[in-house]
Amino acid sequence: MRRILLSLVMALGTWAAQAALAQEAYRLELPPGSAAVDPAAGGSIQFIGTATVLIRYQGFTILTDPNFLHKGQKVHLGYGLTSERLTNPAVELADLPPIDLVILSHMHEDHFDREVQEKLDKAIPIVTTKEAAASLAKMGFQKRYPLGTWDALEVTKGAARLRITSAPGRHGKGLLAALLPSVMGSVLDFGDGKYRMYITGDTLVYDDLNEIPKRFPNMDLALLHLGGTRILGTFKVTMDGQDGVRMMQLIAPRTGVPIHYNDYDVFKSPLSDFQEAAKAAGLENKVVYLKHGEAYTFVPGKPEASSPPR
Repeated sequence: MRRILLSLVMALGTWAAQAALAQEAYRLELPPGSAAVDPAAGGSIQFIGTATVLIRYQGFTILTDPNFLHKGQKVHLGYGLTSERLTNPAVELADLPPIDLVILSHMHEDHFDREVQEKLDKAIPIVTTKEAAASLAKMGFQKRYPLGTWDALEVTKGAARLRITSAPGRHGKGLLAALLPSVMGSVLDFGDGKYRMYITGDTLVYDDLNEIPKRFPNMDLALLHLGGTRILGTFKVTMDGQDGVRMMQLIAPRTGVPIHYNDYDVFKSPLSDFQEAAKAAGLENKVVYLKHGEAYTFVPGKPEASSPPR
C-alpha cells in the first residue's frame, strides 16, 4: 500500500510539474493596415487613467483594461463593495482610435466598466483570463482569447508580428485570493524580439513571478499596476510603492511606468510612496512618470526614449 501511495504521489507530482510547464498557443490574424510598417519606427504608451493605456507600435493599436467612467461615478467590486472614481479619463471611449485588440487583466468594473460593457464594439478581440472570457461571452463579446498561465496568442497584422503571453498574477493573499477574480499579467513580444513589454496586472509580488525573468529576460518596459488597493480598508490586493520597487528589481526592465495609482478611493498608496521607494533603491533613472493623457515614446535599441520629465 505504501508503494502504491508513493507511486501515486510521484505521478501526481510529475503531472503537476508538466502542467506547470505546459502552454498553449493561439492565433489571431488581423486585417493588414493601410500603411506600410517601418521596422525602425518607434512606439508609444499613452496613459488614459486607472490601468487603461493605449499601446501603439509596429502597426498595432492595443487598449488595456478599459475604464472610462468619470469622477464621482462608482464601480461595483463584488460582495456589495463599491469604490468611487476620483479622476476623469484623459480620453473618452467614443474618441478612441480604431483598436486592434484589448488586453484585459481580469474582470473588475474598474478595469472593464459598465459603459465599456455596453458600448465597446462586440467584435473587438479581447485577450484575457479564462474566467473573464466566460463573463465576456455572457455580455455578447464575440472574439475572446482566454489564456491560462504561460499560454500565448500569436497575432499577425500584415507583416507585423506580436506574441502575447499570459504571466502569473494573484489579486490577494491566502483565502482572499479565492474570493477575487483570477488575474493575469501579460508579456508582449513585438516582432522577432525587437521590443518586449510586461504589464503586471493587479497582482501582488509572490513567488510564482520569479519565473517571469527566467522565461523573459531583457525586458524593455514594465507597466506597473500600483495603488496599494485595500479592501475594507485592510486587505491589500494591488502593489503599493514598496511592492512596485520589488517588482522592478525582480523583472529588471530598462524602463518602468507606474499606472493605476490615484483613480479610486480604494487606492491607499499614493504615487509618492513609489517615487520615494524607487529613489531609495537607486531606480529613479529607470522610471518614467506619466500624468493622465501623457505619452511615453520609445525607439528600440536607443538608450533613452523621449517622454515627459521624470
